Parts: sequence; structure tokens; C-alpha cells
Amino acid sequence: MIDIKLIRENPELVKENIKKKFQDAKLPLVDEVKKLDEEFRSLKTKADDLRSKRNTMSKEIGALMGKGLKEEAEKVKATVKEIGDQIAKCEEEEPKLEERIKDIMMKIPNIIDATVPIGKDDSENVSRETFGEPVVPAYEVPHHADILDKLKGLDKESAGRTSGEGFYYLLGDAARLHEAMIAYARDYMIEKGFTYAIPPFMIHSSVVTGVMSFPEMEAMMYKIEGEDLYLIGTSEHSMIGKFQGQMLKKEDLPVRMTSYSPCFRKEGGSHGLEERGLYRVHQFEKQEMIVLCEPEDSMKYYEDMWKYTVEVFRNLDIPVRQLDCCSGDLADLKVKSCDIEAWSPRQKKYFEVGSCSNLGDAQARRLGIRIKSDKGNYFCHTLNNTVLASPRGLIALIENNYNEDGSINVPKVLQPYMGGLKKIEVK
Repeated sequence: MIDIKLIRENPELVKENIKKKFQDAKLPLVDEVKKLDEEFRSLKTKADDLRSKRNTMSKEIGALMGKGLKEEAEKVKATVKEIGDQIAKCEEEEPKLEERIKDIMMKIPNIIDATVPIGKDDSENVSRETFGEPVVPAYEVPHHADILDKLKGLDKESAGRTSGEGFYYLLGDAARLHEAMIAYARDYMIEKGFTYAIPPFMIHSSVVTGVMSFPEMEAMMYKIEGEDLYLIGTSEHSMIGKFQGQMLKKEDLPVRMTSYSPCFRKEGGSHGLEERGLYRVHQFEKQEMIVLCEPEDSMKYYEDMWKYTVEVFRNLDIPVRQLDCCSGDLADLKVKSCDIEAWSPRQKKYFEVGSCSNLGDAQARRLGIRIKSDKGNYFCHTLNNTVLASPRGLIALIENNYNEDGSINVPKVLQPYMGGLKKIEVK
């Protein structure tokens, strides 16, 4: 959510930003909220003037009574009552206007960074840098579901019986490899100085609407029936929510945290669920990172954060690239975002395994997270990034470490988490 001062002072900038995001249907919202804001401020001014007038006239009543001018005093009393009624009407109308303004402001997208490429959708995202040489072996790399099947590591059929489509059982060494990746990503981030956390896996609606836009929420979140609770789609939601309504001390910044959680997503819409494999599922696990910082430092941390993910994947012997998300692919709260994509030797192309985002002060503004300083209080900036999410990370690891005989090489950094195992053999 942007600062309403921007709409008051520079509505054309806000409109131009909406056009860059190819959301022209939202253009009328700018004029609408500007008009409502003027009404709201006018109403507040009127109420303040009426209160001042009431206070002055209330003092007159006492003076008149003291002079024995009872009749005049009664006339003033009647006027004071009328003013009180007008104030009550203003006070009744103010929260209604305020709520209408807030509802509209929640729909107006954040101002994107000047470096964001302009494009309509993810097909126009821009490849910025590659890391590692993408290799296509001389032998065929099977679908990851077939590889896991030979390793006795995947059972979607049983999960279909217990839970339905979009769920799975990971078994044996495959399950162990999955957990080894998450554990390695956790320890990597701890070594980088991030505080480790395991957050709540359910959050209130006030946190949901604070960390994401309504369309995102509808597409992603599972709601607990009869309760004000949602299953998290990523631990960033509850991690940022941890600071809701808090005043951060300037000397305590930046806040840098890394968190583990299971994640739950509807995965509805045009993409749907992948029937055979694990690319799109309802449930997965992830190591996440968040940063809360001074506004002027957020782009520095943004660059640091996505590079951590690159290093994690390179240490797993997986080639990756960084892709700048274009304006039309940015969620409304984001200032700038990039995807990290892993190489698929089977498909001979890259696929998304993580995303890094700078949200400016949008989440902090919605959640009321401020920095206290000698120069006054102001909103912090928030950022989030996927360290590693599995099973997508597992797919990338399996394909890039697959041998012709069907075995999987265990990257050196994961071997301590696998009891020293260097290779997973076909069962």
C-alpha cells in the first residue's frame, strides 16, 4: 500500500505506474480515492471547527448564567446541542470514509523501481545472469517421477487415497535427501548471520491482508473453516507478521531471519496440478529468509539475498540463472523482484525454484511496523527470499546429479546430513 500523500501530491505518477503494470482498469481508482480523501479531510476540518465552536460557546453558557441571563444561556445551550448533533454525524461518517479509502488504497499497486523491466507477463521477464554451465548429458535423463520410482522414493498413488491429487509420500533415501537439502539451507543461512526461526503455520486474516494482495490470497491460501486462521503459503507471511504493530529500534536494524516451514497452496488457476510429478503440489517445505531494514538499505539487501540462493544451488552442483521480473509479473505490493531458476537437463531449459522480493514499505504500512528514531517514526522496508524450497529443489538436484545407471550423486555439502552417503543407488 502506497502513502496517500503520493496521490495527493502526484496522482499522475501513480497512474503512470499503474499503466506500466498494464492494469489500466485501476486508473479510475486514483481519482476516486483522491476525491474521497478530500471529502475525508474536509469532514475532519469541519468536525474540528465545530468542536472548537462548541467549546467556546460552552464557556459562554457559564458566563451568562453567572450574570443571571438565564434565557440567553438556554439559547446558547440549544445551539451547543445542535453543534453536538452535527459533530456526531461527522464522527459517524469519518470511519466509513476512512474504510472506503483504505479498501481502494489496498488495490492500488506499489510504485515499482526504475530498474524493473517493462513487460505484460512472465514471458517478458529478463535473464540477467547465469551461474554454472548448463549440461545435457549424452544419456537420457528421465522424468523425475520415474527416477524417484526406481529409487523407491515416491508414492503419489497412496497419497491420492489419503489426501487427493497434489499430495505425495517421499520415502527412503529420497525423503532423506529432501530433508538434507532443507537442513543444509538452514545451516548455510545461520552461518550468514541470520537468526533461525520456526514460525506458526497458521495466521490471522489481518496478517494475510498485511503481507499480500487480495487476488494472491484468494489464489493461494487455505482457510480454516469457522476460524480466523489461514494455512501459510510461505513462512514469510508469519515471519513478517511477527512484527505487526511493533516499533523497531533503529539500533536493532537490520532484522535478518531465516525460517523453516511446511507451505500449503491451492495451486489453482491456469497452471493446475502436475499429475505425475512434484513440480506443482499442494504441500511442500521451504527454508525462507526475511529482512526488515532502513529504507535506504533495502536494495543492498535485495542484491545480497538472491545471491545467497544462487550460492546454495551452486553448492548442490545445480546450474542456475537470475531472472528480473517485469512490471506485469510483479505482485501489487512489490517494488522489485527476481526469480532464481534451476537448469533442467531433461527439459533443456530453466525452471523456477525461488523468488526474491523487495516490498518497500508496503507490508510495513499495512501491518504498522515502524522504526523509532531521533528524527521521528517511519515505516521500515521488508524483503523476502526463498533459500530453498523442496520438492522443486529436489527435482533440480536429482536431474543434475543423475547417472546413466539410475543412481544419484549426493553433493559433497549434503553428505554429512546423509550419514556420509555419496550415492543413492537404484533399489
